[in-house]
Amino acid sequence: MADHVLFASGALQTGRGGPLYLQLKRFIEDAIHSDRVSPGDALPSERDIAARLDVSRVTVRKAVQQLVLEGVLVQRHGSGTYVAPQPHRVEQSLSQLTSFTEDMARRGMAVRSSWLDRGIYSPSPEETVVLGLSATEKVARIARLRLSGDMPLAIERASLSVQLLPDPESIGTSLYEHLDKHGGRPVRAIQRIRAVSLGDADARLLEVAPGAASLHIERTSYLASGRVVEFTRSIYRGDTYDFVAELRLGESGRR
Repeated sequence: MADHVLFASGALQTGRGGPLYLQLKRFIEDAIHSDRVSPGDALPSERDIAARLDVSRVTVRKAVQQLVLEGVLVQRHGSGTYVAPQPHRVEQSLSQLTSFTEDMARRGMAVRSSWLDRGIYSPSPEETVVLGLSATEKVARIARLRLSGDMPLAIERASLSVQLLPDPESIGTSLYEHLDKHGGRPVRAIQRIRAVSLGDADARLLEVAPGAASLHIERTSYLASGRVVEFTRSIYRGDTYDFVAELRLGESGRR
């Protein structure tokens, strides 16, 4: 495999610091980013990479496993290791309160949803507090897998008072469009964003490796009256989303 394009840049440069498997990981990433290998291309076997670059197979395995975890490579049982398709990244503003459907439509992207849940439940303690429910009120829950084409992008799990959403089955493609028709569309929201590693169940839905990086977004949305409309927890694939916020100089920073 000495003529494989992965080795076009020559030997592995080991003077860049860090564990050897991370140096090999960067070597493979450089080959991908410089287009020497392309999405769908097969990598040489562990044995061939180890022999060609004069490293152990353990080192190769650790580097490849890390790249699989990050979604850069995919392994197919009995077939080999391949460069993963590189998803189109979506840039979403944090300064506007829009639904997923509206946000994707502005980008000209066709989106669809796969329903995971729509029903009426007894609220959890967290839902009771956030939504301001009484002890006897129920909560409407909806959960959807959001996709662009065949690419899963996000998992959305929303909770609302049944007073605002008495029939979860009546929602079409957009929750906000449905709420707008019934006078319950939110006008402001507070979002909290943190990085999380995906568990097995969510990783399967998003078609990435368990433990892969993702963005967890918790949104509490309000009516103009101050009443909470929805409490939504979403998981976005870390390799498909960039969140952007415009910052302005505060009054205390002006001279």
